[in-house]
Amino acid sequence: MKHWTFALILVFALVGCGYQPASHYAQSVVGESVSTEVIVSMEDPQNTVLIKDAVDMAVITKFRTSLVSKNASQTHLKISISSVSFIPLQYNINGYVTTYRTTVFMNIERIKGDQHQMYTTTGMYDFAIEPNSIISEQARFEAISQGSQKAIDAFIAQISAQGANSK
Repeated sequence: MKHWTFALILVFALVGCGYQPASHYAQSVVGESVSTEVIVSMEDPQNTVLIKDAVDMAVITKFRTSLVSKNASQTHLKISISSVSFIPLQYNINGYVTTYRTTVFMNIERIKGDQHQMYTTTGMYDFAIEPNSIISEQARFEAISQGSQKAIDAFIAQISAQGANSK
């Protein structure tokens, strides 16, 4: 009984204070339908597919909007990777790298009607490798994918803040 009472009080408190989830504010900025375009990096074309998948997943799950073609969308997101870096973070007692940090830098252009707005975002992901080994392709792809998702999360936070400030 106490749990139900607490849950009911919590719901009334959140509703009473005007709480809205971040997706609500983000959706107010981008609209009901979004299209995405990821610019292929000539230096690293393999990562483009990873970025496209991460962006599309974020649009569906975080914006809570539908993903449509460019012609049918209210907002178009044009995304490019400006750079991807791998920096050693931790070494073992023999001096071999055991942990890396991947940093993904993205430029995102949001086009809604005649409005064009540029955003710069960054996502970081730390991962371990075996001492005295190189980063495998699988670990590299996973790190870039995770870093991209975090960069998209940072972009969504920027959009949500913009939507909250406009109300």
